[in-house]
Amino acid sequence: MRRWARAGFFLAITALLFPLPGAAAPTCPSGTVYLTFDTGTMRYAEWIADTLDREKVRATFFLANEPTFRGDYSLDPSWAPYWKRLVRTGHAFGNHTWSHLYRPRERADGRVEVTDLNRGSRQIVFDQAGFCRELKRVDEAFHRDTGQRLSGMWRAPGGRTTDRTLRWAASCGYPLHVGWSDAGFVGDELPSDRHPNPMLLERALKNIRGGDVILFHLGIQSRADPAQPLLAPLIRSLRERGFCFATLDAPRR
Repeated sequence: MRRWARAGFFLAITALLFPLPGAAAPTCPSGTVYLTFDTGTMRYAEWIADTLDREKVRATFFLANEPTFRGDYSLDPSWAPYWKRLVRTGHAFGNHTWSHLYRPRERADGRVEVTDLNRGSRQIVFDQAGFCRELKRVDEAFHRDTGQRLSGMWRAPGGRTTDRTLRWAASCGYPLHVGWSDAGFVGDELPSDRHPNPMLLERALKNIRGGDVILFHLGIQSRADPAQPLLAPLIRSLRERGFCFATLDAPRR
């Protein structure tokens, strides 16, 4: 699994941060970490937004058009008020592919075959133009709902990329692939019977270091005991240990 698309990623992140307008420079003796969220089922989307507001933390969201707990999709117009809320409160946004494309495999004919897990695990084959349309559809939906454009960063579902998909994404406006740190894999998609919440929190607090990118989802259907309640304790404990939080960004090309 390629979680990072280029060498020196942590150095690149440092140059891509943008502070909150008018905010005083924080003191971060332990460094800065980056909370990121993938769409998922959206079941805890409002709860997460409330938590981030309450804790005064800005995060980075990676958007795909995924089935939600309400029976619609995460980029349907019905979710426009949620995305508008996040834009108003200063969060950042990247692309997670329209169909949540998984396990890309390069074909000898120059195309890429992927699995669409959200729609019956069907197999789809893309050329470069088709792959760029996949990314463009996310940006178009986000712009329709918020009036804003996505940043020039993307996250492949599962963090799985190929050299071809990285080149194609860069060619259509997404030069930076953002994965997550090993320590930042909180594990909200792991079975809760074997990975209970106290274990996930203890492991994250033990291992997270400055520069780490932390991965959560706005809802995971497969986990019986949701891990989202870990968010506030994680934020507070990291802050007490001298960490600051920031968003990620990258210019569109």
